[in-house]
Amino acid sequence: MSAITELNEGCTMGDLLIRAIHRGGDRPLFVLDDERITYREFGHALSRFIQALKARGLKGGDAVAAVSSNRPQAFMVSAAAFLMGMRVTWMHPLASEDDHAYLLEDSGVQTLFVDPIAFAARGAALKARVSGLQRVFGLGPDTDDEDILAASQAFTPQTLVSHAHPDDLCVLIYTGGTTGRPKGVMHTHRVQVTMVMTELAEWDWPQEVRFLAMTPITHAAGAMIVAVMMRSGLFVMSKSFDAQRFFDLVEQHRITTTFLVPTMIYVLLDHPAIATADLSSLQTIIYGASPMSPSRLVEGMKRFGPVFMQLYGQSEAPNCVTVLRRIDHDPEHHPERLASCGAPIGNLQVRLLDDDGNEVADGEVGEICCRGPLVMAGYWKKPEETAKALRHGWLYTGDLARRDADGFFYIVDRSKDMIITGGFNVFPREIEDVLTRHPAVAGAAVIGVPDDKWGEAVKAVVVLKAGASVSAEALIAMVRDAKGTVHAPKSLDFTDSLPVTGLGKPDKKALRATYWGATTRAVN
Repeated sequence: MSAITELNEGCTMGDLLIRAIHRGGDRPLFVLDDERITYREFGHALSRFIQALKARGLKGGDAVAAVSSNRPQAFMVSAAAFLMGMRVTWMHPLASEDDHAYLLEDSGVQTLFVDPIAFAARGAALKARVSGLQRVFGLGPDTDDEDILAASQAFTPQTLVSHAHPDDLCVLIYTGGTTGRPKGVMHTHRVQVTMVMTELAEWDWPQEVRFLAMTPITHAAGAMIVAVMMRSGLFVMSKSFDAQRFFDLVEQHRITTTFLVPTMIYVLLDHPAIATADLSSLQTIIYGASPMSPSRLVEGMKRFGPVFMQLYGQSEAPNCVTVLRRIDHDPEHHPERLASCGAPIGNLQVRLLDDDGNEVADGEVGEICCRGPLVMAGYWKKPEETAKALRHGWLYTGDLARRDADGFFYIVDRSKDMIITGGFNVFPREIEDVLTRHPAVAGAAVIGVPDDKWGEAVKAVVVLKAGASVSAEALIAMVRDAKGTVHAPKSLDFTDSLPVTGLGKPDKKALRATYWGATTRAVN
């Protein structure tokens, strides 16, 4: 390595964690129910944890994952991976067993950590069916596997050292593909560090950060932990979302900032307890992951105050490509901007391009494209998909938008069929594959339809075989069992035939028109 290269080396996620732990000292870091952990205590626990893993043969370059509810110990798996130079695959806790098994197999995970409180049975099932798993550890007792937390107590805390390189892969985040099978988005330490520093620079953080996470920390909320730590903030976790619990935790811990998807905000606004809840400490509500109704946003501003900040991003360019800041939420002077996803962040090039890589004029629709240090390294083991997404020197996001004269972006559509419901990505092909397994089903199409609560709700339209019968409830339950509650259709209609294009393919654009009417999304 040349001297010039060394001078421009940069740091790793492990370096950021060590720095944050030193800065935080005896300040509180994590709170979950009655469990409270300071920065210093977390650093000591992390050192013991890493030593226990090394004693069991884990090393840099290994692939690990955790299936867990929101717990500080679940983040410790990622933290240890960052420092040891391992690769961690993030797994959504609401995914089905089939999905978890696919992620483990595709990403080559060798070591799985299991939360025994909520996922003992799932861990046992994955251990039995995923042949590549070499080790399974329990994040606590009550499983047949070794309790790695108890084992780590045999070690004495040592000085934390990062053994990773900025260009090492550190995270695989799975997102959907055109075939419906998830793709592993590869993030190096360099990308993840850029994400953290971008969050710190571009977001409206309160002076005192007291963050409430009610979404899974292996989803969007987890990508905010290190930023909170760099501000020596408090990170309060909840294992699930409940409106009354949200109000109680905000009041109890004087929460100053949180991340919510629009569906959660709608639930809070419609809950009777909001009339008496003490939300005076809240200074920033970060929202994103799905579109939010401008009218409901205005309602939210009346209830919560001028505290809303929107992020737009994707797994391929985390955790924001554009930001709509609190000051940009101005219903009096710029009401149109409440429908915007914001303006580009400072350290990323963002343009609206056509399929040939040409920039479109203001007011015209183009695909949101970006390039810079925030862009992924590519898709895991999918060179063709990588080449398709990274073309003309840009990341093509799949989102179509217009830009106004002031540089604000307005998403008008998605170029893919992906449904975003309650902040979660749902891929129709996967649901269609489940539905067509039923012997009574001749064909099925799944689309997103407008929904006041979920933004988009999953709708299934099914054609039955001649003389066959099955109830909508039975088919919905079938999907729920196979894919989980997020993928289960909120409604299911039967029809004699599905519309098709001239090539005989299902015409989802025509199908959507039935349910969206004048607001039909133009997806090709």
